[in-house]
Amino acid sequence: MKVSVSDAKGQLTDLVRRAEAGDEVILTRHGQPAVRLVPVAPKPSMEERRAVLDAVRAAARRRNTAGPSAARSQDFLYDDDGLPE
Repeated sequence: MKVSVSDAKGQLTDLVRRAEAGDEVILTRHGQPAVRLVPVAPKPSMEERRAVLDAVRAAARRRNTAGPSAARSQDFLYDDDGLPE
């Protein structure tokens, strides 16, 4: 919805409610878009941020488990003399 700035002065409360509900509200000046009203995204709480960081750290620890040695990973391809089997 497009509304001129001068018309928006009288209906600002309604326009803010519409923007909070998800409607696109664009204020125009001389027929040209000037401002778009959008709702403010809530900031995550400290507990939510800490939970995300803990999850990332736990995933990183799981990935860092040592697997087989790279030096020995292809030994099954060669015989005791070092020739391909």
